[in-house]
Amino acid sequence: MKKILFILGPNLNMVGIRDVNTYGTQTAQSINEDVKKWAEQLGLELEIYQSNHEGDIIDKIHSAFGNKDGILINAGALTHYSYALADAISAVHIPTVETHMSNIGAREEFRRKSVIAPVCKGSIAGFGKFSYYLGLTALKNICDN
Repeated sequence: MKKILFILGPNLNMVGIRDVNTYGTQTAQSINEDVKKWAEQLGLELEIYQSNHEGDIIDKIHSAFGNKDGILINAGALTHYSYALADAISAVHIPTVETHMSNIGAREEFRRKSVIAPVCKGSIAGFGKFSYYLGLTALKNICDN
């Protein structure tokens, strides 16, 4: 069974509470439970990790080296400026898929650029929690081939 690390960055613990017009009203905990069920259906072992602290996320990525087969990440606002996060993803050589619930390309100008996209296998955005389902499906395909 392939082991996937699902990382959620700053403020994603507040989904369902913050900016409901963008993220909806389903809580982060409920979404995580749904994503975990989807992973099980795909035959993936999923560890979910959320932090509001950049260094903690980087440490978690480092700890995945040699222990995980893939990383699914919604880095939140870190997506747009954290070169340290991009360096961490690049350093561990683990297939990584970037995901976002909202369509970052259709949002504010500062949200349109991802500094982690170049070190990820691909990016999926704009489909709410289904972005996570699509990301897991892509990772399964990557890990199986």
